[in-house]
Amino acid sequence: MKILVIGSGGREHALCWKLAQHPDTKVYVAPGNTGMCDEAVLVNIKVDDIQMLVDYAKAEEIDLTVVGPELPLTLGVVDAFREAGLACFGPSKAAACLEGSKAFSKELMKKYNIPTAAFDTFTDVEKAKAFVDEIGIPCVVKADGLAAGKGVIICMTREEADAAIDDMLSGHAFGDASAQIVIEEFMEGPEVSVLAFADGKHVRPMVSAQDHKRIYDGDKGPNTGGMGAYSPAPVYTEEMAELVNRTIIEPTIKAMEAEGAPFTGILYTGLMLTDKGPRVLEYNVRFGDPETQPIMMRMKSDIVPIFQACIDGTLDQVDIEWYDDAAVCVVMASGGYPASSEKGVVIHGLEKVKKDEAVVFHSGTTMNGGEVVTNGGRVLGVTAKDATIKGAIEKAYQAVEKISFDNMQFRRDIGARALK
Repeated sequence: MKILVIGSGGREHALCWKLAQHPDTKVYVAPGNTGMCDEAVLVNIKVDDIQMLVDYAKAEEIDLTVVGPELPLTLGVVDAFREAGLACFGPSKAAACLEGSKAFSKELMKKYNIPTAAFDTFTDVEKAKAFVDEIGIPCVVKADGLAAGKGVIICMTREEADAAIDDMLSGHAFGDASAQIVIEEFMEGPEVSVLAFADGKHVRPMVSAQDHKRIYDGDKGPNTGGMGAYSPAPVYTEEMAELVNRTIIEPTIKAMEAEGAPFTGILYTGLMLTDKGPRVLEYNVRFGDPETQPIMMRMKSDIVPIFQACIDGTLDQVDIEWYDDAAVCVVMASGGYPASSEKGVVIHGLEKVKKDEAVVFHSGTTMNGGEVVTNGGRVLGVTAKDATIKGAIEKAYQAVEKISFDNMQFRRDIGARALK
């Protein structure tokens, strides 16, 4: 079987690692990165070159394509593959609006009574600022479109809120993505990521995970794409999972079907567990990064039949098994991240990490003169599994200590919330 993965980060490396475990399978990844060479054949095609991806899949007779990042999904890569008669796992362009437009997703939740923060959408600066007067401080200002995970500003003062509104609507801080903004009330409580497989009608949640967005220990500093994650999240109890499935995840799938855009693929629901109950922070329409890394390590089942069942509409007929073990991913990032990143810095010690200790998923690496070097903000995701969360944390950090590169950054408290 030939499987193509679209993407180049740690999430895609984890997917290649899991897919390569399927019998008699050859995995390709476009464009991939240096660290994926053990699991996949690298294909030099950009994620947004939809026609070239289709042409390649046809020429190579690819049996299944799995899409990692949000950009090609919102550009309609799944629609293009389907029109060419090719099997592709992910949502249609219409369904990908759940992530591609925060205004769309918030209006959908409002229409179908899916619990979320109070909000409104704006294109006018003065009306936006008047709404801040109404909901008060703190508040959250979000760019409507895709902004590479940086379009959400938590405003703790009125000055911060006004600046965020001005930057997005007048300053076009995120280009077309911030031509419209969403302003919503500030919510408090633990955050949980719940990923689920969906086939348009049926939905099967995965094990829970929590990520760490802030760059520094103790959740300090600016937001990032994610500095680490662990699974399971103890705060997400069986009772909470049942409530979320019944009031949020299943109603979302039904809502998308009712809107004429049935959702097939991965529904990622970012939740806040408030004192008033679980509320949706945001939807993503693909695997999360770095949540995918620990979740893939905990998946006992072969993932290929699950992808195929989602495409075929037979997800209700598939059993999905998980290891009871916990898993932890610690992200190692470049100097300057998240504002910038240092590229071309030599990475030492990768060969010291044994596969029975941890798996090093590559997020932003490349080769230069025979050496592995940094090539992005988030560089590596060091991921380990153990019978306990404490053991998984220890294993992950023991592996991290074997790796070094100049000005590297990593948090030393990934998973600590689970020990409280």
